[in-house]
Amino acid sequence: MSDSVIIIPTYNEKENIAAMISTVFSLPKDFHVLIVDDGSPDGTADIVKSLMLQYPNRLFIEERRGKLGLGTAYIHGFIWALARQYNYIFEMDADFSHPPPKLLDLYEACTKGGADVSVGSRYVSGGQIENWPTDRILMSKYASVYVRLVTRMPVADTTAGFVCYTRRALSAIDLNKIRFVGYAFQIEMKFAAWQLGFKITEVPITFKDRELGVSKMSTRIFKEAFWGVLSMKWNSFFNSYKIENE
Repeated sequence: MSDSVIIIPTYNEKENIAAMISTVFSLPKDFHVLIVDDGSPDGTADIVKSLMLQYPNRLFIEERRGKLGLGTAYIHGFIWALARQYNYIFEMDADFSHPPPKLLDLYEACTKGGADVSVGSRYVSGGQIENWPTDRILMSKYASVYVRLVTRMPVADTTAGFVCYTRRALSAIDLNKIRFVGYAFQIEMKFAAWQLGFKITEVPITFKDRELGVSKMSTRIFKEAFWGVLSMKWNSFFNSYKIENE
């Protein structure tokens, strides 16, 4: 039994998913992988299920009906992983924008570096972005600056989606209080962990824009993040993300 599971949400990722799974399983650590597929019409789930025969008891899939949002996909995966006693629970995209070898660095930041949450960061020393247009880079950077100004959270890459949570941190967060489903979900999860006093460490990565498939980013997602951060900060004065009667 591995101590670690990587949750990868998918929607129309047939060009990437087999290569991603193979790459993760080639790493010099025994990771498990959970795919949370939102009813991909391109057959992503069928590819995963065929690979489960090749990777028994290492590769798993949870299928949902329809595109229900990134945040709910991860929460579905978190609940699944906590129920199966994994100690390190990862978030990762399927499109190779997050470099799989860096999973080892995120793991080490938690197991040896004392982090409760480790974040693959584009905006700390050594981190960088490749193949993104300038306007998107600026939008992402200013989004993180804006989040830090509003929340005072000491995280440079607040919108990062390449993350490792320890079981201790993730099980302390009341997932029923996580409100956002898009871009703001990543911000809210980090904010919840920080509010509860958990140590967040950033690990530099090179983020590469996807080469295959279609990006899920939209203006609506950025709007959710902009207004959501203000709402999240205001609500934090009245409510805690801590599980009651823990």
